[in-house]
Amino acid sequence: MNPIAKRASSSLAAAARIHHFHSASTFLERKYVSTFPTQSRTLSSEATAPELSSASTECINLEERHGAHNYHPLPVVISRGEGVKLYGVDGESYYDFLSAYSAVNQGHCHPKIIGALVEQAQKLTLTSRAFHNDCLGEYAEYVTNYFGYDRVLPMNTGVEGGETAVKLARRWGYDVKGIPEDKARVIFASNNFWGRTLAAVSTSTDPTASKGFGPFMPGFSNVGYNNLPDLEAEFERDGQNICAFMVEPIQGEAGVVVPDDGYMSNVKKLCEKHNILLIADEVQTGLGRTGFELAVDHDKCKPDIIVLGKALSGGVIPVSAVLASNEVMLTIHPGEHGSTYGGNPVACKVATAALEVLREEKLAENSMARGEQLRAGLSSMIGSTSIEEVRGRGLLNAIVINQPKGKYGDLGKAWDVCMAMKENGLLAKPTHGNIIRFAPPLTISEIEIDECLNIIEKSMLQVE
Repeated sequence: MNPIAKRASSSLAAAARIHHFHSASTFLERKYVSTFPTQSRTLSSEATAPELSSASTECINLEERHGAHNYHPLPVVISRGEGVKLYGVDGESYYDFLSAYSAVNQGHCHPKIIGALVEQAQKLTLTSRAFHNDCLGEYAEYVTNYFGYDRVLPMNTGVEGGETAVKLARRWGYDVKGIPEDKARVIFASNNFWGRTLAAVSTSTDPTASKGFGPFMPGFSNVGYNNLPDLEAEFERDGQNICAFMVEPIQGEAGVVVPDDGYMSNVKKLCEKHNILLIADEVQTGLGRTGFELAVDHDKCKPDIIVLGKALSGGVIPVSAVLASNEVMLTIHPGEHGSTYGGNPVACKVATAALEVLREEKLAENSMARGEQLRAGLSSMIGSTSIEEVRGRGLLNAIVINQPKGKYGDLGKAWDVCMAMKENGLLAKPTHGNIIRFAPPLTISEIEIDECLNIIEKSMLQVE
């Protein structure tokens, strides 16, 4: 039986197997409540879970007691990862359907990437950029040739890459385009997400990210995502002062929002018409995640600036990079931008190995094939589960369930489904209360996708 036909008949099979798992009523009997003694908090108004082990409880309590409360993780404690699997402190195994927000495209602890890390860490880890090292030049040549750009500026985190791109664009706007001093503007798409620094939240339209953190950076404005007329109107109105438009080829944190075919190439045409730089934030969408080396390749678009991160290290250490032309990159001079760790020897070797793995193992091609398989299976559940919509490209996918969309941090029914999937051996994270993103490592096999589809369906039925 072919995979799609197998998925079409799986609702009955899942129902027959449901006795192997906790029933919905049993599964939803007990709330998971923090055991931090001075701040007990229910993690969902509805979600519940079986009792945590003492080992898991201890780890969670330590975080609650001594760490900032700026994250809301699922109540699971991971101690090991390998390939597409994660393993908890009690030895339980899970399929990873988040991939550390697409940082482990190559799979957890890929041996080639870990080998590069260990080999270089035993020789030289850091010189700062006060001195040359024997790895950076080789890496710079490799990564620029890999993606077809003149130069690279190495950083560490994705948001640092975004900040770097904005600085480059502003400087280019003054030095090359001739924008008057302090008048340069950067346009961003609504519902964007590229980090939580002050610059990043200054561009956010999500009050969860921005409320209580003002005043915000000047010179930033928003237009509708996947809205060419909105963008063109802004360019026509004030194009002489706009230095760049920064956009995600697919919006990840917004819930895997996929634009119309041709969106990025048409944006590029508008940017060229008005002498405005196009910055593509490929931190989450790049490096094979959407079935292409870069998500912009779907539209045959070459942005002026590319921001990479996350899977650039295979999830081993923070590594990011900004790629651009000589005209853009050489506007920055010594002392005007930098990073102590950016371009360190370990990062250079790890990033090179991570990029080699993508091509050697044809991970973009596998992402495309497995993504089609995953969406076909999920779509077959519409009508028999609470899934209302399936969307995505490659292995960056999401389901929308039958509940109104909420704010970014809302839990809702999507949280309950994720808790059920956790108990059944698959980890994913909800957003906006009604969206669950599915983004496994790109190494996942056809058989594993089918196994995961069964887990997803069982879990959906448990929470119906």
